[in-house]
Amino acid sequence: MINFKKITLLILLFLSMFTMAQNQNKSPFYELPEQPETYTAGTVAGRMVESLGFRYYWATQGLTETDLAYKPNPDVRSTKETIEHIYNLSQIIVNATLNKINSSSDLSNFTFEDIRNKTLLSLEEAANILKLSEDLSQFKIIFGTKEIPFWNEINGPIADAIWHCGQIASFRRISGNPINSKVDHFNGKVKP
Repeated sequence: MINFKKITLLILLFLSMFTMAQNQNKSPFYELPEQPETYTAGTVAGRMVESLGFRYYWATQGLTETDLAYKPNPDVRSTKETIEHIYNLSQIIVNATLNKINSSSDLSNFTFEDIRNKTLLSLEEAANILKLSEDLSQFKIIFGTKEIPFWNEINGPIADAIWHCGQIASFRRISGNPINSKVDHFNGKVKP
């Protein structure tokens, strides 16, 4: 018997890989993609992840070594550590859309730019899968044998990553490198 969900997922993965190959030197989310024509659970969830990607793109665009090292006090993560945390959250987000078990990541051999690009590509892949989904209940956060419903994806890693993008924006302002003032977060565009 043909499993249409698996075939659809394979097609989506192929399209994501094709898109990534086309945009090897371009990071997604410079601007938000055009909004979907219809409101469905999938298009709304996908737009939430795209909005996270847009905010992350601009919160992390043009960070310097000074910005990355910044932390307001010794008990708080530095900007770089926060970016690594968002990367791990992005893996939980995309893994749920792929029904893949989560595991820890060793980021010690990756540069800031590597981590940033991997995060953006993971968010793009997750958003693309979500936008085409008709049933979000199929997506689970999986830790070992424990499966957690998609609801926790929204109030967990998606909301947490958005929260941390604001933190990075504040930290970089304090370290003297504010976000580009032409970024229009409300419309998801960059003003000319």
